[in-house]
Amino acid sequence: MILTVDIGNTNIKVGAWDADRLVFVSRMHTNIQRTTDEYAVQLLDVFRLNDCNSAQFDGAILSSVVPPLSHVFKAAVEDVIQSKRVFLVSPGLKTGLNIKIDNPAALGSDLVCAAVAALSRLPLPCIFISMGTATALFALDRDGAFMGGAVSPGVVISLEALSRRTAQLPHISLEEPAGIIGKNTIDSMKSGIMYGTAAMLDGMIVRMKEAIGADAKVVAFGGLAAAIIGYCREDIEIEDHLVLEGLKIIYHKNVKLG
Repeated sequence: MILTVDIGNTNIKVGAWDADRLVFVSRMHTNIQRTTDEYAVQLLDVFRLNDCNSAQFDGAILSSVVPPLSHVFKAAVEDVIQSKRVFLVSPGLKTGLNIKIDNPAALGSDLVCAAVAALSRLPLPCIFISMGTATALFALDRDGAFMGGAVSPGVVISLEALSRRTAQLPHISLEEPAGIIGKNTIDSMKSGIMYGTAAMLDGMIVRMKEAIGADAKVVAFGGLAAAIIGYCREDIEIEDHLVLEGLKIIYHKNVKLG
């Protein structure tokens, strides 16, 4: 099996692949204070929870947008699975992706992985949306090249800023609003964040399609995608494991078999 790890600002997503079958997915909280040993213990607990053991893994690959954790977690994985085939997605790794932005090396490794997965099986052109700590939309053109995109504050960041910077607006959870026009403060905030984010996505998708010059397949992934996409008017499919799938593909492009 192959272990794939997506280290994000809020959560770390761990997935195990047996060929093309995703055996399990688990999440742990991102904490830059944890040591290699602490993450190794957590990984072993995840394996036990999913009836796996470290000896079943032939190798692993990680993407990370949290630099202080990248090598800490990589070392934990190496200690646990005892394999020399442990890769960290970085500019030196083969991805097969043509990145047409000003500084390709600056592109987040999670977005590289998502683009590789999208390129492998989605019709082109396509737009993929990452909904986590940030809300980001990126596009692949007709030839599968990574064109670039747009990044805005994520849903939770926006809510936290709204509550923190105002005297009378409370902290709220992400729940279904009573309607587009709220009748009280909390419902109005729910409407604003849910419908407002959906409307932003709809508008950005329309404008991106105009910039691409063609209709485009649209997919979304990330912890908040399921909460928001249902309020969008554009046709958007949820692809929960796009980054993990891209990691698996990149692993096989780089591993030396035999």
